Amino acid sequence: MGLKLMNILTILVLSWFASATTSQADVFDVTSSIYGGKPGYDIAEVQYYLSLLMNGKYIHGYDQGLANAWRDACSSESASKVVVPSGTYKLKEAIFEGPCKAPIEVHIQGTLQAPKDPSSDVWVTFSLINMLTLSGGGTFDGQGAHGSKRSDFRDIKFSSITNSIVKNITSLNSKKFHISVTECTNVVFDHLTITSPTDDANTDGIDIGSSKGINVTHTNIATGDDCIAVSEGTNQLLVTGVTCGPGHGISIGSLGQKPDEQPVVGVTVMNCTLVGTTNGARIKTWPDSPGASTASDIVFEDIVMVNVENPIIIDQNYCSGEDDDRCKQNIPSTVQIRNVRFKNIRGSSATPIAVNLACSPSVPCQNVELEDVDLTYSGGEGSLSSQCINVRPRITRVTEALACANVPGLPSDNSPPPPLYDYHSPMIYTGALDNSSCSWPRASVMVYLLISGLGVRLLQRLL
Repeated sequence: MGLKLMNILTILVLSWFASATTSQADVFDVTSSIYGGKPGYDIAEVQYYLSLLMNGKYIHGYDQGLANAWRDACSSESASKVVVPSGTYKLKEAIFEGPCKAPIEVHIQGTLQAPKDPSSDVWVTFSLINMLTLSGGGTFDGQGAHGSKRSDFRDIKFSSITNSIVKNITSLNSKKFHISVTECTNVVFDHLTITSPTDDANTDGIDIGSSKGINVTHTNIATGDDCIAVSEGTNQLLVTGVTCGPGHGISIGSLGQKPDEQPVVGVTVMNCTLVGTTNGARIKTWPDSPGASTASDIVFEDIVMVNVENPIIIDQNYCSGEDDDRCKQNIPSTVQIRNVRFKNIRGSSATPIAVNLACSPSVPCQNVELEDVDLTYSGGEGSLSSQCINVRPRITRVTEALACANVPGLPSDNSPPPPLYDYHSPMIYTGALDNSSCSWPRASVMVYLLISGLGVRLLQRLL
């Protein structure tokens, strides 16, 4: 109890410190006379006048107003804040690059509009920054609704960001992927709104890869593709309180598309609601994988499905677009999926096969568990059913229709439940039995969880 109390006091002290730092931040307003930004104009290139000539005409040019504000804030020795006030601003492109000398906040209150035809593959980039806060209630408008899509285009990219918070931001109508997270550590994404038209293909909400300790909380995502897509190299990801739909669901993958992929380990999706999506809780891997890889320690728990197609699905023969020929060659996936738990998943399925676990014949899924699954189907295409291929899941309190009756003799996998990350406590359990197997998240993330309310619930559990 003494150790727990010490941790609680530490969190409270850090919370006070974070609040004090924010209140004392130096402010760099892009609309000030120093930086010259104005609503209706491009704040990436601010027009200025050099001098008055003999004939009464001005020589004018352009300066990088937002870039200059960021440069000055990032070089500040104390906490700083770049502010974009209310209004609508055009933004050709922006790169917020560190490292910065102190904690820094980008406070977007207005709406930033992307160009119709961008010159690069990323509109807004945040990179190499420690202790970044992106907030303000503003909107990033990609202006991509039903427009031409750019291959691999990202509206907002976070690269090599650590101990940071992104909150109260809207991403609207991306030209392809809304938010990309790569090589980041200990970052919280909280109270985001991400929206694209349902029929706008490949408009993923949040793509996460090669990152550790990412939390996505209290977020609404409605797009034309995956609400959240988890790519190779993801470790210790928590998704909670997310409403997804319309879209393609919350997906691990697709994996097995490239050689030398890094494993996906420790993904927990809990307390989420999916509405009208084409998939629910999904793991997908490509056939004919160019190299072996793994996806393990995955939990989907306390999920509500509302008229969702394929509510629970493992698809190891996933193909899409121009690579459909890979599925026709009948070469199985070499991605090993193991230690997966689908627990307390309830609601309604829009398709008769509500549970579809189709694993690879070359590396059958290991240690998969279905527990407290309660789904209904009221459509006219048959009765509620399930199927399991190349997997023998452990079944606990699941109705016969959802219990993979096509696999004789179930349940047959009596192995103990896998050691999975326990996010009911601020410690992360890594499988061993001694205290050395537990580690604490970084201080900035703990501070934010406390302030946002999730930390309060964690403290209640500790006490």
